[in-house]
Amino acid sequence: MQDLPSSRWNKRYAAEVFAYGETPNSYLAQELPKLPFGRILFPAEGEGRNAIYAATLGWQVSAFDLSEEGKKKAAILAEKHQITIDYQVGEFNTLNYLPQQFDAIALIYAHFSAATKSNYHKKLNGYLRPGGTIIFEAFSKKHLQFNSVNPEVGGPKEMEMLFSIAEIEADFANYDIITLTEQEIELQEGIYHNGRGSVIRFVGRKK
Repeated sequence: MQDLPSSRWNKRYAAEVFAYGETPNSYLAQELPKLPFGRILFPAEGEGRNAIYAATLGWQVSAFDLSEEGKKKAAILAEKHQITIDYQVGEFNTLNYLPQQFDAIALIYAHFSAATKSNYHKKLNGYLRPGGTIIFEAFSKKHLQFNSVNPEVGGPKEMEMLFSIAEIEADFANYDIITLTEQEIELQEGIYHNGRGSVIRFVGRKK
């Protein structure tokens, strides 16, 4: 039987420990406080650490993922922080978000399949209002070198699921680039992101 993505993530998130920790991604924590509060969307949000963080700042938060177990863990974290978020479970095409619904979208290690990632980025673009902001951090194509040396740093092992600066420029061509860089960073996020890796970091404002 084929290992569907939802099954793989449900297995990972069913553990008691939070797979990537309970604290937000450091790049998100650096960039999100620079923006005025509004509505924000977190695709592929897993156990909710980043969405919960945004809600504690005062954002109105929506999130989605394929994993029911991820949603359960997000609910635990939300209760711990005494906040609420709108968390949906399902395939991208089944969700009911509206055009220009959001003021910001945070793509934090949202690694979609090679066949879908550019199309998903374009659909997300439609959910963002003009003047809205994308905050993005994910593994670059160079990351495979780091993963081969230290598998504990995590990340996809398929080159096509990783990102390049050129891909981001193409997928978000209608954005003013505030930051777009490829850099090596030291990750310490839960039990699945630990060690040195290579990432793309992008902040863009929709024209």
